[in-house]
Amino acid sequence: MEELYCIGCGAKIQSRDKEAPGYTPQSSIEKSQETGELYCQRCFRLRHYNEIVDVAITDDDFLKLLHEVGDSQALVVNVVDIFDFNGSVIPGLSRFVAGNDVLLVGNKKDILPKSVKDGKVTQWLTERAHEEGLRPVDVLLTSAQNGQAIKELIARIEELRAGRDVYVVGVTNVGKSTLINAIIKEITGNQEIITTSRFPGTTLDKIEIPLDDGSYIFDTPGIIHRHQMAHYLSAKDLKYVSPKKEIKPKTYQLNPSQTLFLGGLGRFDFLQGDKQGFTAYFDNNLKLHRTKLEGADDFYLKHAGSLLTPPSAKEVANFPKLVRHEFTIMGKTDVVFSGLGWVRVNGSARVAAWAPEGVGVMVRKAII
Repeated sequence: MEELYCIGCGAKIQSRDKEAPGYTPQSSIEKSQETGELYCQRCFRLRHYNEIVDVAITDDDFLKLLHEVGDSQALVVNVVDIFDFNGSVIPGLSRFVAGNDVLLVGNKKDILPKSVKDGKVTQWLTERAHEEGLRPVDVLLTSAQNGQAIKELIARIEELRAGRDVYVVGVTNVGKSTLINAIIKEITGNQEIITTSRFPGTTLDKIEIPLDDGSYIFDTPGIIHRHQMAHYLSAKDLKYVSPKKEIKPKTYQLNPSQTLFLGGLGRFDFLQGDKQGFTAYFDNNLKLHRTKLEGADDFYLKHAGSLLTPPSAKEVANFPKLVRHEFTIMGKTDVVFSGLGWVRVNGSARVAAWAPEGVGVMVRKAII
């Protein structure tokens, strides 16, 4: 029997195990012979009902694919989330890509306020990449969702690949498959060939996209990054960590010993310093709540899941505890909650940032 593959996620089609990748009812397989389009049940549900179905993919599978990238002569396009660089870094990628050229693509540029200059973001991404041991040959900013800079990206890929294959790599939830779809749409006019969603782990096996000269673009599965905020949220709450619209900053005048709750997902404490404005950059729908530092712990225990959401009341019991990170700030600095957003501190201050256990908090020179 001819082997069939899902055109959405690349998984091998099978009709035996509902829990395994590529499951499709036999009736759908037979029907596809008429339509010419065959999606696994998981991709079909995702495309038509926005419903995710979990399947088991091992870390070993991901490592095998990364080794395959390293063993090839190819251009590596590493897609990262501008909004969550720390949560979208592939650990050890510099070792896996070996001597291959890396083009770093910062996706979701449309989420940043328009006041942010591209040059500043590009420089910041380059510096962060160097800290991770990556030496990209170029850094480009795009928005896969809005089709921004897709033509420029295609031209740069064509120039840099010099006839070689292209591997597109990235962790889950950075918009990698959406970016591939935008490239396909630009080149061929076909829309949404590859299944996309804001759920981690949509692409199950690498998808081969043929190029005119006999080379391929390979779309690889999203590598699961355990420190992404997205992994701790329910499907309906993912919107808070995957904003779709430009962020509208909110400034709060805080006195020392005041706290700002970021829904129930995080917390920012102003410990010491002169009264000043702190600017919050988070999804526009995330409710922020100002209160006194004294009693903030009890306030969280009492209101998490009700006044402070997400997480919802049903999810509070299984949500990781918030862990405290303290910083002494000397100038304009962003305190970044990985995968959620950041608070800009304008003057000297001592602050504490709380994030779910396992989710990173860092400081950087203010990018705005």
